[in-house]
Amino acid sequence: MFGDFMGMMGKLKETRAKVEATKKRLDTVLLDESSADDAVTVTLTANREIRSITLADHLLEDKEQLEDLLVVTLNKAIAKATGVQEAELSAVAKEGMPNIPGMDSLFK
Repeated sequence: MFGDFMGMMGKLKETRAKVEATKKRLDTVLLDESSADDAVTVTLTANREIRSITLADHLLEDKEQLEDLLVVTLNKAIAKATGVQEAELSAVAKEGMPNIPGMDSLFK
């Protein structure tokens, strides 16, 4: 009994270490998102840290359009990064879980 418990605890520690390593790796995964007209481009990490924003020159003359495009493009970029992050972390967590019937549906 204790052997199984100790094995599970070791597996959980291993999984925790893999999750932390995955989070660090996601800092190096860069994602780009652009507005429909390519006037705004945002680059961020899969951990949702903005690395750069590029704006077309004509947007500097129209504050309202710039604000609107920034909001839309940033939200799309954050959604994309969140999807990548969740998929990566879910895969690591699922890999480290013991084979318990019904538990696999929690990580889909």
